[in-house]
Amino acid sequence: MSSTDHAAFTPLDWGILFVYLAGTTALGIWLGRGQKDAKDYFVAGGTIPWWAVLFSIVATETSALTFISIPGLAYLGDFTFLQVATGYLLGRLVIAYTLLPKYMDGELVTAYSLLERRFGTATRRFASVTFMFTRAFGDSVRVFATAIPIALILGPIVPAQYLTPVSILALGGTTLLYTYHGGMRAVVWTDVIQTIVLVAGAIACVVFVVQALPGGLAQVFAEALAAGKISFRDLDLGTGRLESMPAGFSLTEKTAVMLVFVGAANYIAGQLDQDSVQRWCSARSAHEARKSMLVLGFGALPIWTGFMFLGTCLWVYYQHFPTETSAGILAHGRKAEDILPHFIVTVLPHGLAGLVISAALAAAMASLSSCINASGMVWINDIYRRHLVPGQSDEHYLRTGHRTSLVIALLMTGGAYVFHAASTKTIMEFVLIVTALFGGGISGAFLFGMLTRWGDARAVVAGIVVTLGFTFCALLMEFGVLPRAFSPYYTSILANLIMFGTCCLAAGLLPPSPRDLRNLTVWDQSTEALI
Repeated sequence: MSSTDHAAFTPLDWGILFVYLAGTTALGIWLGRGQKDAKDYFVAGGTIPWWAVLFSIVATETSALTFISIPGLAYLGDFTFLQVATGYLLGRLVIAYTLLPKYMDGELVTAYSLLERRFGTATRRFASVTFMFTRAFGDSVRVFATAIPIALILGPIVPAQYLTPVSILALGGTTLLYTYHGGMRAVVWTDVIQTIVLVAGAIACVVFVVQALPGGLAQVFAEALAAGKISFRDLDLGTGRLESMPAGFSLTEKTAVMLVFVGAANYIAGQLDQDSVQRWCSARSAHEARKSMLVLGFGALPIWTGFMFLGTCLWVYYQHFPTETSAGILAHGRKAEDILPHFIVTVLPHGLAGLVISAALAAAMASLSSCINASGMVWINDIYRRHLVPGQSDEHYLRTGHRTSLVIALLMTGGAYVFHAASTKTIMEFVLIVTALFGGGISGAFLFGMLTRWGDARAVVAGIVVTLGFTFCALLMEFGVLPRAFSPYYTSILANLIMFGTCCLAAGLLPPSPRDLRNLTVWDQSTEALI
């Protein structure tokens, strides 16, 4: 068997790609029919079973980014980032027993309405704007990651200099069309199908590599262990070697413990947004929503391990069947995310390649569609309707929502091109750093509101001001204006600690007047909300 750098996407693959995407879109539109009101549209009327919510969350968190980027990380390095997934488990436990019951109690459909009830309108407005910015950023990463396999299959028919821009535009435009149709019910049930296909695609890739090697699975483990690929060491980009990683606490370098905290901090921040809250509220009850989160929490490690092991299998395969692309990645001349799409379109049998690429694209479209809708809802309900243009008809806000979807899709598409131009070796590391910079410490504000009875809007405003100052200093460090005082990986942890600590200090200096905190803190939770 040989592996070349020519992407041979056959008519059979194109046919499967077309049928899969058309079928998924048609299914989404069919499932989204008959919506009666906003609750039915945005949270499926609270009728989704826990296991379907579980699959939907897997699809959102996995998406094309994880499917493509995690194997790339393991191909270039080892299993180091599995420690981030361990932090996800800790984050899920925090969310399942603190925040989730608040949203299942009553009619809270917009994530930031809880902040308003606890701290006032200004806090909700800040959180909403932060969400829309970070969500557009996160979705641009997904667009770029998914554009990689599109660029490979379009290679024979599109000039090289236009490959990535055309691929990004194709995905962004298709996603925008999909966004106009269906509601949360359509998103969840198509996510179920896409998750199954994605996992099956990853398993198929592993099986194909094992069968292609003379020694099979034993050869994969023997060669990977000998090279240190199944370990928790850090990749030195200067030397290309895997170096031992410290285990303890540090703010200046990556360590095992700190990566767990990074995972927990980033997961909590990712769950305090509209996209996640809509999925929780679509479940039949708080008990079922919590069950889906806990099952997924313990299932995250096997999922990440499987995708990382796929990257290890690819490394062993290309040690025996090297190509220009595989060698270029190891030499740090190409992004690590190129390796799995390259393998799919150049090595997998015809038909299977089309199905795996289709699954990646369909999963990306479903995730992006959900995120665009969530951002549009936050803009319309939290800002536009309440503060900019109140008192208009439902038709006016619907038309504005469509325009908002267009703007968000354009922002995602532009952001994806920025990622294409960025000189990063792995997208996942870049995402962790930049998301931390622009997270705004919102998690710290949420946790302050839920874990304490202290403070009011004044305390949170003080926290926002101080945290924004910290973020500005962190940006100056990134650009070399200020000396580096801590690793950019830990910006999110520090930002949320600063937010939480400043809120506590300000609350002590500015004690609030007595008020009703029922169902707003973990200390004032009604028993009904915990059932």
